Amino acid sequence: MSQSVPSDVVVVGGGLAGLSAATFTARHGLDTLVLDAGGSLLRRNAHLENFPGFPAGVNPRQLLDLLGEQAETAGAERLTATVRQVERSDDGFRVETEAGDAFRTEYVVAATKNETSYLEDVDGVGILDRGKAYVDTDERGRTGVDGLYAAGRLAEKPHQAIVCAGHGAEVGVTILEDDDRPFYHDWVAPDGYFTDRRRDLPPGCEEIGDAEREERERRSLETMRERFAEPHPDKQETHPSLHEE
Repeated sequence: MSQSVPSDVVVVGGGLAGLSAATFTARHGLDTLVLDAGGSLLRRNAHLENFPGFPAGVNPRQLLDLLGEQAETAGAERLTATVRQVERSDDGFRVETEAGDAFRTEYVVAATKNETSYLEDVDGVGILDRGKAYVDTDERGRTGVDGLYAAGRLAEKPHQAIVCAGHGAEVGVTILEDDDRPFYHDWVAPDGYFTDRRRDLPPGCEEIGDAEREERERRSLETMRERFAEPHPDKQETHPSLHEE
């Protein structure tokens, strides 16, 4: 087994909720690690129709790739791994994978749809059995254990991609608040928007001039043209039961 690697936040699950949470915590400077077993339900979707910003819909596997790229750009690290166990430790949590790798962290975000077996050794976690397993949380994703959160479907959110992504983002912001960090204002403002009015920049906000704004737009357009230039190469996934003999 490898030695425990320290991190501020470990996100278990690399789907919409997990990647959205990781984007917010990483962008605000928390050392964030996403452990993804690769089983996001979105990969079974033929074409995603209800996600805002895509009037003709979007390839769901492309959307997952973009969210993953965004989380990495924000500073998150992603590893392909299946988490076997989460347990409390003196300084937070110890997260162990099936491969025997271990990670120490202050915060854990469980975002694995309905998989809860890795939480069985954490006293105080409420597991709800409603045909499928869910984690009992408040509306902000907090469980009964300080530092442990659940996001998306695992927290009983509706089975809609945008809802799960939004709840993941909310859980990320909740961690920032619980960590006593300044409120995260995710806003890039025109140069002078605050400072010319003798106001301090809100935490997480920045001002940029015309040249920087144009450069960021150029990079944005270039990135999106490249990502959507060709059909996504991944094959359509189906439900595992369809492969059973």
